[in-house]
Amino acid sequence: MDSTILQVPISKSLRNEASLAALNMGFSSLQEAVRVFLTQLRTQIVKITFEQPPVQLSAKAIKRYDKISENFQLNKSKYKSFTNVDEMMEYLNK
Repeated sequence: MDSTILQVPISKSLRNEASLAALNMGFSSLQEAVRVFLTQLRTQIVKITFEQPPVQLSAKAIKRYDKISENFQLNKSKYKSFTNVDEMMEYLNK
């Protein structure tokens, strides 16, 4: 195997955190994860996404939103709903 060494300066904390993440994702090592990424990059099939983790609502907020949803389903909401734009505009122009 014709191989070479790729040196990328990174902080020790980044290396340690990335290594742990790679292991949690099922890779045997951080090096394996980097090799897989580079292989995908070479074939241009790599898909990179940047997403925020989902927001976890507090128990109080969950209860509040559940009540709003329940009221909406029972048509007891203080908010008016519309089936079309004309109906909404007529209501707003009153």
